[in-house]
Amino acid sequence: MVVTYNVELPTEEELTVPEVNLSGPALKAGAFHLGKYCEFQNNEFMLCRDELKDPRKCLKEGNAVTSCALEFFRKVKKTCREEFTQYTNCLDKSSQDQAFKPCRKTQGVYDKCILDNLQIERPHYGYFCRARIHDSERPAPPKKEKKVYPDATPGLPDDYPRESARYGSRNLILE
Repeated sequence: MVVTYNVELPTEEELTVPEVNLSGPALKAGAFHLGKYCEFQNNEFMLCRDELKDPRKCLKEGNAVTSCALEFFRKVKKTCREEFTQYTNCLDKSSQDQAFKPCRKTQGVYDKCILDNLQIERPHYGYFCRARIHDSERPAPPKKEKKVYPDATPGLPDDYPRESARYGSRNLILE
C-alpha cells in the first residue's frame, strides 16, 4: 500500500491495547454470552466502521469492544470459572471441529451459572442474525450529494419517428 505524507497514521499509544489472551475453544465457549454482554459496544464499532469506511477513525470504539470483552471474561473467571473451564475443555477435546452437540450437558451447567451470577441469558440460535436498529450518540456522517451533470444527453421525444425492426420484433412473446 502506498502512503503519502498527508496521510495521518495513529500513534503507537493509540494502537496499543490489552488483548483478550484466550484460546479458540475458550472464545467459542463464551461467544454467545460475550456477544450479548458487549452488544452495544460491538454494534457501535460496526456502525462506525461501516459509515466512515476508515478504520483509523474508529479506534475508540474498537478499544471499547476489547475492554468490554476483557471485563466480561474477568467476571466469568470470578463467578463461573470451574463451569467455564469444563465447557471449554469439552469443546476442545470432544470433536475435531469443536462442535457444540457433544457438550450440551456442560453447556447447560455453564449457562445456568452465567444466568444466576451475571443475569445474562444465552440468546437463541438466530439472535445475532436478526436486523436491529442501533441508537448511537455519534453524529451520522454527512451524506454525499448526488452528482448532477447539466450536459447530459436528453432522451428522445415520445413522438420521434421510429422505424420497425428489420427482422421482426425481438419481443415475440409480447406481440
